[in-house]
Amino acid sequence: MIEDLVLALRLQALDRKIAALDAEIATLPKHIAEIEKRLEAHTRRLEADRGALAANQRERKKLEGDNQLHEQKISKLREQMAAAKTNEHYKAFQNEIAYIEAEIRKSEDKILALMEQSEPLDKNVKAAEISLKAEQQQVEAAKVQARERTAIDKKELAEHATERKTVAAQMEPKLLTEYERVRKKTKNTPIADATDGRCNACQMGLRPQFFQDLRRQDKVMFCESCSRILTYNPVVDVVADTAATQQIA
Repeated sequence: MIEDLVLALRLQALDRKIAALDAEIATLPKHIAEIEKRLEAHTRRLEADRGALAANQRERKKLEGDNQLHEQKISKLREQMAAAKTNEHYKAFQNEIAYIEAEIRKSEDKILALMEQSEPLDKNVKAAEISLKAEQQQVEAAKVQARERTAIDKKELAEHATERKTVAAQMEPKLLTEYERVRKKTKNTPIADATDGRCNACQMGLRPQFFQDLRRQDKVMFCESCSRILTYNPVVDVVADTAATQQIA
């Protein structure tokens, strides 16, 4: 196999590695953002539960405070009732006391209902707090892991970029230009094998004479359909190229 074709295969392997690393580097922040978004949703639900529990407690406290005032008022009314000089005044005090006592009973019923409601709310808040704390720890661990992975990826990316420059510098300029043109058009697949007599990228069959010329491997040839650089039976190089593209998973 001619040297320029070997270099082109190596360049393709590097380009695929670089593309995979770029994709991973770009994906990691998005992954963290998705985790944080879920964490924010859980935090909002916890705050809603806390708000409901706090509202319940405020209402109970208000009702209990109102009942204390009612009790104080009843005490004063009883004092006034003891000094009543007519039956009408006495009955009026009795009626007012009865009304306030009825209000107290209503408040006590509401307090009992609120107490029943507060128990599951309190359990929900405590469970959510424990769950949120564990999730926050997971998010922080994921952030650390993402930063470490990104640092490794960037280092490897820089190494591949340097190696790519070296390989590209060794290629014949005209072939490099054509390689770059096809690479951009085909998303880092500028080379295809045609050992079976057809381009394995676009699946177009090769003309007999074209295929015979390709088998001689004395020049770089391009698919007449998709313009990719063609190889013939590049056993070692194709295996190396495949391994290179699978290295970043």
